[in-house]
Amino acid sequence: MNHKMSLLSEKYKNWIIAKADKSLMEIPMHITDVTSDQSPGGIHDYYSNGDYWWPNPETSNGLPYIQRDGESNPNCFTAHREILRHTRTNIAHLAAGYLLADKEVYAEKAIQFLKEFFIDDATKMNPHLLYAQAIPGICSGRGIGIIDTLHLIDIPMAIETIQHSSSCTPAIFEQLKNWFKDYLQWIRTHPYGIDEMNAHNNHSVCWYAQAACFAQFISNNEILDYCTKQFKDVLIPEQMALDGSFPHELARTKPYGYSIFVLDNLTTLCHILSNYGGNLWEFKLEDGRGIAKAFDFLYPYILNKNAWPYKKDVEAFDDWPVNVSSLLFAGLALIEEKYIALWEQLEIESANREIRRNVAIRQPILWL
Repeated sequence: MNHKMSLLSEKYKNWIIAKADKSLMEIPMHITDVTSDQSPGGIHDYYSNGDYWWPNPETSNGLPYIQRDGESNPNCFTAHREILRHTRTNIAHLAAGYLLADKEVYAEKAIQFLKEFFIDDATKMNPHLLYAQAIPGICSGRGIGIIDTLHLIDIPMAIETIQHSSSCTPAIFEQLKNWFKDYLQWIRTHPYGIDEMNAHNNHSVCWYAQAACFAQFISNNEILDYCTKQFKDVLIPEQMALDGSFPHELARTKPYGYSIFVLDNLTTLCHILSNYGGNLWEFKLEDGRGIAKAFDFLYPYILNKNAWPYKKDVEAFDDWPVNVSSLLFAGLALIEEKYIALWEQLEIESANREIRRNVAIRQPILWL
């Protein structure tokens, strides 16, 4: 057990075990369980609709959909997204339980989830997102949809945690690595992936967080080197303002939530790449921009939302902030006890679906 886990309170450890025990009773879900008549793909192909797109009131059939930025359509197809997150959450909880309690039963159940979602021919998800965040009447999928698999970044950490359990055989481990190898290849080479990588807001940050996480898992140093270069040469210079804010997120209809979201995922990327080589926690441009500057800007508003000087989010503003892993990771790396203290004080998990959709990591202890 990593010595940093001693920082976790007994309350938090008890929460982990309670979640792991609950996951023991959960039934695995598969994207093959639910299909959408709008999907052009097969039963193994992930499908979702764009969140902020609504039926057109000017047409009899509602097509083409129109955008209402920041306003989530409750009737869009999200079943595959929810199944993916259900799978990720249970695997993460079980791996965390295994890490704390060293009980094989947790690893055994996690392997069941992993095999049925990623390996078994009858129920596996194909490693691509051709049909993610489709817009009825406009397109069958978009590069933006790649953000849907952001929640998978907990999975390689969970697999590595249980890798040496008796339930995780070498054959299973290699099959899981192959799935992520294939998916990483797809997001690197398909036009959707290239579009997402080159986005100018949180979407590119989330692409790099995924690419770095999956590359680390399969030991692809070429991709890790590339992500490190882009972190320094593109993401920080092009997305962060001199005061540490993220103007592209502040311009959205949910500036508070998106500011937390982009920093959370940029911090995850920094954490991954710093473990690989080179301390990106200390990296900064000549004008001072870097991860530390971003926390200097946002921390006061996570601590006291009432001080937020920008417009309120059109959705879920009252439910932010919550316990995000970036506070823990940054607190440990930057030796800022106040970040860790705030992480411990905030609500561990939100019941709000919009908040849960925008918190990528469920079990940060898998990452320490």
